[in-house]
Amino acid sequence: RIHIREHINMSLLSAPSSSSSPVLRSTSRAPHARTGRFNSSVTTRASAITIAPSPTKPIEGQKTGTSGLRKKTAIFTSENYLANWVQSLFSSLGSEIEGQTICLGGDGRYFNKEASQIILKLAAGNGVKKVVVGQNAILATPAASAIIREQKLYGGLIMSASHNPGGPDEDWGIKFNYNSGEPAPERITDEIFKYTETITELKFADIPDVDLAVVGTTEFDGFTVEVVESTADYLPLLQEVFDFDMLKSLISRPDFSMKFDAMHAVTGAYAPKIFCEMLGAPESSVMNCGVLEDFGGGHPDPNLTYAKELVDIMYSGDDAPDFGAASDGDGDRNMVLGKGFFISPSDSVAMIAANAQECIPYFKDGLKGVARSMPTGGALDKVAEKMGLQFYEVPTGWKFFGNLMDDGRCSVCGEESFGTSSDHVREKDGLWAVLSWLSILAKKNEGKAAGEKLVTVEDIAKEHWAKFGRNFFSRYDYEGVESEKADAMVDHLRSVIASAKKGDKFGEFELDFADDFEYTDPVDGSVASKQGLRFVFTDSSRFIFRLSGTGSSGATIRMYIEQYETDPSKLEMDAQVALKSLIDVALETSKLQEFSGRDKPTVIT
Repeated sequence: RIHIREHINMSLLSAPSSSSSPVLRSTSRAPHARTGRFNSSVTTRASAITIAPSPTKPIEGQKTGTSGLRKKTAIFTSENYLANWVQSLFSSLGSEIEGQTICLGGDGRYFNKEASQIILKLAAGNGVKKVVVGQNAILATPAASAIIREQKLYGGLIMSASHNPGGPDEDWGIKFNYNSGEPAPERITDEIFKYTETITELKFADIPDVDLAVVGTTEFDGFTVEVVESTADYLPLLQEVFDFDMLKSLISRPDFSMKFDAMHAVTGAYAPKIFCEMLGAPESSVMNCGVLEDFGGGHPDPNLTYAKELVDIMYSGDDAPDFGAASDGDGDRNMVLGKGFFISPSDSVAMIAANAQECIPYFKDGLKGVARSMPTGGALDKVAEKMGLQFYEVPTGWKFFGNLMDDGRCSVCGEESFGTSSDHVREKDGLWAVLSWLSILAKKNEGKAAGEKLVTVEDIAKEHWAKFGRNFFSRYDYEGVESEKADAMVDHLRSVIASAKKGDKFGEFELDFADDFEYTDPVDGSVASKQGLRFVFTDSSRFIFRLSGTGSSGATIRMYIEQYETDPSKLEMDAQVALKSLIDVALETSKLQEFSGRDKPTVIT
């Protein structure tokens, strides 16, 4: 039977129950040398699986985006909502899914455990041969990508609303990753949506719930569920990418301190093992590592606003740690800080790329190329130009990086929304970014005697700016704006672009061009249009407006501001001061405050 909390109406979830019991047999096993997985038990079922079809009808609003389907939790727990989407996924894949192995896991948020049982019953009912599930249904998004790639799985389902809050009154989400470990391409998400509009039946298998708290295997006739440790495949992969001995030589130093904030989200299942057990950091170096269904009532978005507890620690003066970092709900985003010093995501990916070959063994033979999303600051462009690397500017959405990586064109990539990664997986990877920064620090401090001044995060940033120049960058987020008001602002900006011409003056800035960004994929020739409204000026300054689709309700207006500077006397200016005149022009041009009714943003990055 499906175990649902008392206040969730069981009849609304519509999965059938089973009165039969499995036959159990236990065996002990040693850990797998490569994956580190332990199979503590094998559970078998003597009887054959029976399919118990259940009638349903289409539900509006199940259009799947690049980040999957995200709604309020109450919507997903309503009648057949989750089941309809999952069945539509399996139906869209057709006979291709039969006999395949997929993985399943998520960020630990409210409803994930109950949702897992629904998904397992539908997987068995639709001919899936095996599902590999993270223990307690916990898998960081990059860890799921690693499992798919390492085990050559058909794909995987990830239960997460990313950096959005969790709980009965908050957000829930689900997405499908394909066989390279990347988010599902549009051809699949479009098919899912088509099936949600015509669905009439749910193919549930009549099987009991599987105990996801115990590492091991549950076998039915023709269907298997393997529960693995959340670190399976992912942790060994990180050990291949990075020099853990070099990392330990830094992190275990008595004159080096760090603080990692898991924000009560999924990296809490990974951070203590990596930083404390393996790399020698004291237990006090990690915080908020208990994975909670509501993320401790917080907003698991690693930025200067929502990670305030960590920010306060890092800006506490001389006693602040030397290095600080945080990750988000599903572990794919990151924020990096030095002692009283913030590294913007746009700078972070550029600085990692500039130091990767020297500091990270995985890149010892050099980078294939680099890429960033269009709204991301152009610091990476300058690195690519000086280092002679292939460079790509793509729309927002990790799938665009995946195509480049699969084609051998890109090694390191990033988005200004705190997402950074490489081609070791096909997702953003928060812990990878943190370990990359620690690797740079470790390499720069090799051979330093105890008590000798260490190279800091701030030193690395300033050295980078002196060599490549500085791209001052800021993003203003206006969250939860009424969709009609946000759309009206976008229509206004499109009218401004339509009448704008080269040489027009916007305050003190002279226009080079204005457009709605369009991208042609160099790998498959696909075209992505209307990807962001750009105003680019002759001095390379620019501002950009986009509506974000990562929330569960309303619209988030994002305004991006960037200005390039090489004057040594100005490189250390506060970004908000350096960008003030351009910010004023962007607000005036867009009439954002007038359309949104907001006099200030929700978050400033």
